[in-house]
Amino acid sequence: MVSVSTWCRYIGHKLEYSMAVSWKHYKGGQISEGQVGDTIWKNLLQGKLTFLHWNKGEEMAPTIGSQGGTLLVRKIPVPGPSRIFIGDVVVLKDPENTDNYLVRRLAATEGFEMVSKDEKEEPFILDKDECWVLADNEALKPKEAKDSRTFGPVLMSDIIGRVIYCLRNAVDHGPVQNSHFSNKKDSPVLEVELDVDEMAKNHKT
Repeated sequence: MVSVSTWCRYIGHKLEYSMAVSWKHYKGGQISEGQVGDTIWKNLLQGKLTFLHWNKGEEMAPTIGSQGGTLLVRKIPVPGPSRIFIGDVVVLKDPENTDNYLVRRLAATEGFEMVSKDEKEEPFILDKDECWVLADNEALKPKEAKDSRTFGPVLMSDIIGRVIYCLRNAVDHGPVQNSHFSNKKDSPVLEVELDVDEMAKNHKT
């Protein structure tokens, strides 16, 4: 049973999401000024703040099993330093193939100085709206990990969501460890929208 306070926090998150999506569509010319209010209400009353995403590969082991995992992802319509935090596991467009998506952990954001272990490489500072993502599996070489060590910084705008729950199989599943800020922000969303049975139905083997 979800408590009243949790429902109130969840509705607050839904309203924030609805306003962000509506503003994004208005700024992008997809809706007119007069349609903003209707779009906010539509997003508030319909749909979810999450979607399911299937991920396979060793890059994020042990967070996500090497055999793959069904992920519950919280939508982030307007990514930025106030909505996504260092330590979060995110879904982003693959910089090398924009038809695909990668799951990686956010390691640094704009303003951070990046220093390579290779002394031949000069340190640099991440520009505005840039971020650095890494694979969790430290046993992999950089090229195998396919992260920012290979393709460099990525734009925050390429991030589409934050992974909040992972189902590796029917008996191995649980919340994903993100930053303290995100864990707190996502807790009401997880309580209201998590459906392990639904995730299991959509799980690939």
